[in-house]
Amino acid sequence: MTERAILHVDMDAFFVSVELRARPELVGKPVIVGFPGGRSVVLSASYDCRARGIHSAMPMSQAIPLMPEATVIEPSHHKYSLASAQIMEYFHTLTPLVEQVSIDEAFLDVTGSMRLLGGPVQIAREIRAHIRQEMGLPASVGIAKNKFIAKLASTHAKPDGMAVVAPERTEEFLHDLPVSKMWGVGKRTAAQLQALGIETVGQLAMQNEERLISRLGEHGRSLHLLSRGIDNRAVEITRDEKSISSEHTFAADITDLQVLEGELLRLSHKVGQRLRRLGKSANGVGLKIKYKDFSGITRSKALAAATDSSTKISESVLALLRKLTPLAQPVRLIGVKAERLQDFELGLQFSLDPREEKAREAERIADQIGQKFPQSIVTPARFLRPKE
Repeated sequence: MTERAILHVDMDAFFVSVELRARPELVGKPVIVGFPGGRSVVLSASYDCRARGIHSAMPMSQAIPLMPEATVIEPSHHKYSLASAQIMEYFHTLTPLVEQVSIDEAFLDVTGSMRLLGGPVQIAREIRAHIRQEMGLPASVGIAKNKFIAKLASTHAKPDGMAVVAPERTEEFLHDLPVSKMWGVGKRTAAQLQALGIETVGQLAMQNEERLISRLGEHGRSLHLLSRGIDNRAVEITRDEKSISSEHTFAADITDLQVLEGELLRLSHKVGQRLRRLGKSANGVGLKIKYKDFSGITRSKALAAATDSSTKISESVLALLRKLTPLAQPVRLIGVKAERLQDFELGLQFSLDPREEKAREAERIADQIGQKFPQSIVTPARFLRPKE
């Protein structure tokens, strides 16, 4: 390839793959990651489960009957975040142009790296080998001249494969794909295109652009360009997150204030951990509640000083909850958000209260233990429950 070379790296069944590193006896067997029962949904599923129709976001109550022999593993988000951070750090050793799309996928522009590292195929092979050998995880890689084609290619390569779409074969690759595979084509747009007699990308490419614009507006223009393999978007270096949140859907609607407060403590702990891992602090916190009838309410509060302390976050969000009591209805979902983030050093203010400084130091030490020993569980004592 002599043109721009874009790689799309997508981890295969990421949560499942991370869990299997600690459970090698389950390799080759059906595995679902998610909380069993209630309103929980599938977070990840092995490919044999997917062959039975199980997919991410499917209710567990539907997924388990489809494959009752599957092993259900409760998620460990700290492990997935740590593995993701290691993968993204490795990508940055290959090229500065890394755009992280989600916890388990990223685009890499390796055009400027080819003189040193070899062609895009060689780089992709090195990526897959490194992630497999050093991290014990499978990854699929798509290689193309732009992001749109690279993304389609990585999907074509799954699971645990590599697909190359040479620039001169781009339109050939696209021709017979259903339009539903395109970015920006959801159910509504697919139905609109079908009404125009368009079912494949090749048929879309042959359409008059003005006709598409008259039916779909400017979206029609962008889809027409993509159908011809034209995508000039650059790989954008991942921007800093503006907020961090965590939420939980209860198995049954909750009216007990103590249960809600306990869950807010746990969520605040997760949010604080992530802030500290990213080297960020928050200038505000937010509370999210979804009631039994699916109506929702949010509240936010500015902090006197930026913080990365789980304790501080929980104190503030609990105060927001108490202002809403008595609650209008039973609660089905509750969430915590850290807002208006900044680099930790920029907002650093030492507290005059030694207890606060000790609490922050304890949280940091617990984070370090968890990073060094991923299989360990270090948690505040207030989260522990006595055994029956």
